[in-house]
Amino acid sequence: MKAFVTGATGFIGASIVRELIKDGVEVRALVRPGSDRTNLAGLDVELFEGDLTDRDHLARGLKGCATLYHAAADYRLWTRSPATMYDVNVGGTRNILNAALTAGTEKVVYTSSVGTLGNPGDGTPGTESSPVGFEDMVGDYKKSKFLAERAAEEFIPRGLPLVIVNPSTPVGPRDVKPTPTGKIIVDFLNRKMPAYLDTGLNLIDVEVCARGHILAAQKGKIGEKYILGNENLTLAQIFKLLSELTGLKAPGVKLPYYPILFAAYANEAISACTGKEPMIPLAGVQMAAKFMFFDPQKAIRELGLPVRPVRESLEQAVGWFRSHGYAR
Repeated sequence: MKAFVTGATGFIGASIVRELIKDGVEVRALVRPGSDRTNLAGLDVELFEGDLTDRDHLARGLKGCATLYHAAADYRLWTRSPATMYDVNVGGTRNILNAALTAGTEKVVYTSSVGTLGNPGDGTPGTESSPVGFEDMVGDYKKSKFLAERAAEEFIPRGLPLVIVNPSTPVGPRDVKPTPTGKIIVDFLNRKMPAYLDTGLNLIDVEVCARGHILAAQKGKIGEKYILGNENLTLAQIFKLLSELTGLKAPGVKLPYYPILFAAYANEAISACTGKEPMIPLAGVQMAAKFMFFDPQKAIRELGLPVRPVRESLEQAVGWFRSHGYAR
């Protein structure tokens, strides 16, 4: 049996590749020409060069693959050219799913995000069925992923055996880029996090998140979506855990929201002129207005999603960042 994985060089995608290899599954990985392949180094994986814009080329990549894991996405909180993000996240999703439909792929797992789901924002966990609309989306990343999920759903009545997974916030080793959450950990380790906003996240171990994708392919019901998450923690609680793990002092100053929001707008305006990434991404601050808490019980109950203490995942992330020169 062979699986085709998009986004295979990324944080979640590379973990999916590793978990599949553990299971003895042959993997063909879609990699962009010139991409950083650090996360795939030394792995027994077939590299297939290309990108999500070429539907015919994608069809060739899918040939002989029983399962597709579409984990590729343009994940940035700020971009000077939003159209590129929509081309990849929405247009690329349509391209790969069209190719899978033509190829007769036996099972497709599409990696969405909890950011596309409804969330009360007051600490009450959101679920797969919480009410949500496009007007609830903050920033181009969430908007593009929301539209991409809607595009993916259009293929279900056309006969594509599709399951959607909505990962929360993965943490753990091999966060090469790093992700925005990984950057928070790195900044904490480098003593660049003197204060914090009063917000919250749902964290999940990146390897457990990858295993959730495989379980979705094996046990997920076609047309259903599953939150791949674990522990709901405030940012203050996350820093407390990091402090306990490292001996470093947790930030003790809680910042007021609206002055930071104003600063983010100012940063964004400067970045629009300079082309340089803002120090305070506006979308990140706007997201922090809500406690991004979610309930993963459906995935635990129906897929058998494992539960691993977030403390262990943070400890692994800290060790990896330090051993790879990201932090002292």
